[in-house]
Amino acid sequence: MAAIEPRREPPPGDKNVHSGHKATPILALPKGLVDEGEKAEQTAVREVREETGVEAELVSKLTDIKYFYVRTWSDKQRVFKIVSFFLLLYRSGRIGEISEEMRIEVERALWLPLEEAAEKLTYKGEREVVRKAQEYVRAHPELQASPAPPPKPRERA
Repeated sequence: MAAIEPRREPPPGDKNVHSGHKATPILALPKGLVDEGEKAEQTAVREVREETGVEAELVSKLTDIKYFYVRTWSDKQRVFKIVSFFLLLYRSGRIGEISEEMRIEVERALWLPLEEAAEKLTYKGEREVVRKAQEYVRAHPELQASPAPPPKPRERA
């Protein structure tokens, strides 16, 4: 399963920053805003490509997650959000090969084994999405015969 570590600025006064330790990384699923004229399915495929570097094809919608958050970067308004999650099948590309423009949003992209992803993702709702993906893949064994993605290229020193 493709996951990302979103780039984030440490909160003011975070002691880990001053001590030289990095804050605990967030691991999340790729997602983003639906562009004008785009369907949610198209957004999912585009966001996976932009945030992870891999091309994938739509298999099935898994679920919607609905939640509120407080906009901390501007007017402190409470915002209601619905995020649709889809199961996609890897087709090509290398994880982590993302554009420099996306580095503003994404620290890194990585593969997580599907069986381990629910324990590794940060957000409870996304862990539930992984469980739905696991159920879907178990019920559709033909998906397990698809080609494995290539490993992430080695980083140069």
